Amino acid sequence: MGGNLAQQKKRIRVLIIFLLFIAYFIIAARPIPRETILAPGWLSSLESDAPVSVGGAGQMQERLFPFTLGVRFGYVNAAGFFSINNIKTGGIYLGENLWTEYSAEPEIIEIKNIDDQTVMNIENPRGYPVLLDNRVFTLGSEQNALSEIDKDGNILWTYEFGAPLTCIDAAGGLVLTGSIDGVVEILDAEGKRIFYFEPGGSRYSVILGCAISRNGSQIGIISGIDQQRFLLLEHFGGNGDYKVVYHEFLSEGFRRPVIISFTDEDRRIVFERAQGLGCYNIKSRQGFSIPLDGEITAIDNSGDKGFFFLINSRAGRRKELVGIRFPQDNRLAISGFKRDTGGAVFIRAPFYSDNVFLGRNGRMIIAGGGTKLISFIVEEK
Repeated sequence: MGGNLAQQKKRIRVLIIFLLFIAYFIIAARPIPRETILAPGWLSSLESDAPVSVGGAGQMQERLFPFTLGVRFGYVNAAGFFSINNIKTGGIYLGENLWTEYSAEPEIIEIKNIDDQTVMNIENPRGYPVLLDNRVFTLGSEQNALSEIDKDGNILWTYEFGAPLTCIDAAGGLVLTGSIDGVVEILDAEGKRIFYFEPGGSRYSVILGCAISRNGSQIGIISGIDQQRFLLLEHFGGNGDYKVVYHEFLSEGFRRPVIISFTDEDRRIVFERAQGLGCYNIKSRQGFSIPLDGEITAIDNSGDKGFFFLINSRAGRRKELVGIRFPQDNRLAISGFKRDTGGAVFIRAPFYSDNVFLGRNGRMIIAGGGTKLISFIVEEK
């Protein structure tokens, strides 16, 4: 009888332990995080125009990527073949669908398309070409006058600034400019000023970087030296009025043009800051920074699918392709995110080169160094 009781108690203890194990497994178990990798696609030499497959990554949708790398420039498609692959002989300006090569004091500027066909000639331009938002502009030789050019090479309008321009961007039918005297201006499609702003707040007033969102509803600015800061402005009201919705003093500043760009379908804006990358989430109104060694030399201008890439330059010829995973609506849903940074570096790929290129379309990344271009596909496994 006693033996049966002991065996019954033993069975009960085993059952309890089993049930506790099941409960712990259900409560404490976490899904295995998916690993993000870059699957190699093709390798193209700028000297041969013959891509070589280096992995199993499939071809993405057709698109031409404008590139400049060392002494060469042109357009490459998603399969690694070039529509244009030329050696530089002068200044280069590459747009998404238009490009031009020009001399130091051009008497005529020839605008070509991505099929290498001349679509426009600008005679006696008295300045230099600027190709933005599928529009053609000329910037005066003193950098204080901007003109838009029509399809026949004629001037549509000219706007004169009070000081030389230090940055320019265009989107949504608007033109955003920043100048050496610390003034920000926005021009409409007819070249009329609709917004004027002086950020101030610094010992030396100068605009070092500016960017405008695709629909023109937000602008980002890096302004000032000795108390440099980042500002985000948003459009409000029916007129060309913008107001500051966020600003941040940067602990250290640059005395040169600064990279700044809207990304992730305009949900975020990224910018250079000392020893790293700054990022501001427009929806959540929160910013974070990611520490980096070296200087940012190229960025991914799309930043969609929750990923962002850049190329960092260190001492000598040392370069590094860096992949960053953005938080999902600023929630800490992915293992590895920290509240003080908001994002996570998921890949670092070092290489050596004197010059670099970085392009992106969706999950396809094209990186360049020396005389080589290589493609990758972002995959999760």
